[in-house]
Amino acid sequence: MALSKDKGTLQKGGNLLVLALAAGAVIHGGAIVVIDAGYANKATTKVGLKFGGIAEEAVDNSAGGNGEKSIEVRRERLFFAKNSSGDSIAQADLFNQCYLEDDETVAKTNGGNTRSLAGRIMQVDSNGIWVKGELA
Repeated sequence: MALSKDKGTLQKGGNLLVLALAAGAVIHGGAIVVIDAGYANKATTKVGLKFGGIAEEAVDNSAGGNGEKSIEVRRERLFFAKNSSGDSIAQADLFNQCYLEDDETVAKTNGGNTRSLAGRIMQVDSNGIWVKGELA
């Protein structure tokens, strides 16, 4: 039913979210977190993952089931990642997409359709890559 008067709509910023953890997930603070089948886990080389954010803290759900623990992640910011040693990103790749290799590393290509999208390359420097995470 459409509004017929003003109301106070609940809101929250999309920058800091609390996500339910996958069964058995162990995530370190600062790790790249992904969503896999609706639950948060650390990034790996796998297709079908969605960028969730960067872990604000370490959480160990190794003995728990899906959703028994949760993790706080930051989104909507650039994040710094290691550059893949086997599929490295160069300055010429600026503003191209990059892909998840693990929970701290991004790669230039999807690895023959084995890696999920991390986001867009925003800056390349000698220490790593600044990435704008691909928001699901």
